[in-house]
Amino acid sequence: MSSKSLRDNFWHLYPLKALNDAEWEALCDGCGLCCLHKLQDDETDEIYYTKVACKLLDCSTCQCTNYPKRKQLVPDCLQLDLYHLKHAQHWLPETCAYKRRYHGKTLPDWHPLITQDKNSVHKAGASACDFAISENNIRGDLEDYLLTNYD
Repeated sequence: MSSKSLRDNFWHLYPLKALNDAEWEALCDGCGLCCLHKLQDDETDEIYYTKVACKLLDCSTCQCTNYPKRKQLVPDCLQLDLYHLKHAQHWLPETCAYKRRYHGKTLPDWHPLITQDKNSVHKAGASACDFAISENNIRGDLEDYLLTNYD
């Protein structure tokens, strides 16, 4: 991604629908929380995060190991765009830049666009890097890996 395609302060100045592809991608803070498996209570519709990550997530960096082909390799991977964002509010963390901007909120102070440090999300403890486990390495049910707090 070329920084030339990123307008200054685009995350603050422009609505999500006005972002170009590079800006949309740059809005992601790299937390990896969207790559965690979630469970939904059938009665209350409440979403519960687990420590279990998609098999493509590198749990030490919170980066997808095959981002360009993720939809082919993991068919239920949600490619987040404005349409899907509108319908995915319930499972995105409160810290998610896409969700925050969708609701007119500012980015967290630790966001890499603000700090100019791609690791600031991890340094702030706002990523899954410290606890995520690949789905390839779990035993038992997802319920055995519930998180009590993910933000």
